[in-house]
Amino acid sequence: MSDLARRIEAMHRRDMAVAWAFVLGLWFSIIFVAWATWSLAPSGTARIVLLIGGGVVLLFNTAAIMAMLRHYREDRDFMYGLDIKFLDASRALKRAGRS
Repeated sequence: MSDLARRIEAMHRRDMAVAWAFVLGLWFSIIFVAWATWSLAPSGTARIVLLIGGGVVLLFNTAAIMAMLRHYREDRDFMYGLDIKFLDASRALKRAGRS
């Protein structure tokens, strides 16, 4: 495996881990808020409406992140390759400026 391929794989793995951490954080946040505010809802109907709303938020945000990760996987060589080239160019300019 070339150095570029290793760097692309490392960036892709890190981005996937961060995205899934955000999804887990969102799920835990919504569940905590539902649990913490359960007694504040004025009726059973209000609780059901709030649970459905929270579920829709979780469903759509999770689906959006999964779609984003699928897109990253399909185009990762192009996207991360560009990022790495710009990062390397930036580092080279900084080193040249210090010389």
